[in-house]
Amino acid sequence: MQDPISKYPKPPFKRQSQPWPGLAGKMDPKPDHGETSYKGSGRLAGRKALITGGDSGMGRAAAIAYAREGADVAINYYPEEEPDAQEVIKLVKDAGRNAVALPGDLRDEAFCNKLVSDAIQGLGGLDILVSNAGHQQAHDSILDITTEQFDWTMKTNIYAPFWIIKAALPHLEPGSVIIGTTSEQAYDPSPDLYDYAQTKAATMNYVKSLAKQLAPKGIRVCGVAPGPIWTPLQVSGGASMEKLEKFGSMSSMGRPGQPAELASIYVQLAASDASFTTGAVYGAAGGTGQP
Repeated sequence: MQDPISKYPKPPFKRQSQPWPGLAGKMDPKPDHGETSYKGSGRLAGRKALITGGDSGMGRAAAIAYAREGADVAINYYPEEEPDAQEVIKLVKDAGRNAVALPGDLRDEAFCNKLVSDAIQGLGGLDILVSNAGHQQAHDSILDITTEQFDWTMKTNIYAPFWIIKAALPHLEPGSVIIGTTSEQAYDPSPDLYDYAQTKAATMNYVKSLAKQLAPKGIRVCGVAPGPIWTPLQVSGGASMEKLEKFGSMSSMGRPGQPAELASIYVQLAASDASFTTGAVYGAAGGTGQP
């Protein structure tokens, strides 16, 4: 057993910033995605997963866990995140699984359609879709958000899952699962994340709506709602420097979560033994937030 309070670093964290989109490999301390800790047991043997935002954060943790559980994995990421992505590709291959790298900008509908077709071709099919990529930039006032910035957040966080799910759905057989990454921001939004919080509420809502729509087809739809998690989102404009220094201090554990601490949730929601779980949103926020 391990005490969850002392398991990972606590604030204060050193001041640091990176140009968007940021790299996990340059963070201090580096996030834990389960690189050395996650042990698989064949729960996803033979499955084929596409994960957006699979280079870092929860997407990377899911990719590592899925591969070690026996799944082949395709990851999408922004081209500037190539160094992080290549680490994930190596980890998936080291687990003995097929790894497919699919860089590109999710704000482009044509790319989203191509992403799905390339993933299916590279994997030989698709039965797990994790829509995880997100854009987050903190602004003290709504007056500081330009239409261009607002559009960027909406296109990445709302339009892209819509396009990707539409493209993937004709290829998903009964037993497949779609997993969205929402957030505690969907339930208790921060004042400086006006646009981002809206998209996470929308994600929570589409999970519940789509789950009802697709249940008769034997396709499950679920969500994961993290609290404060130590990822490149925070150091590339997602949090102010003051907020970054004390990031996670408001959780009941007094620290932020690490992506590795959500890996098992993504596995559980994707696994066939969760066959009666759909429309559910699993939270991991260190004792605060909802659900």
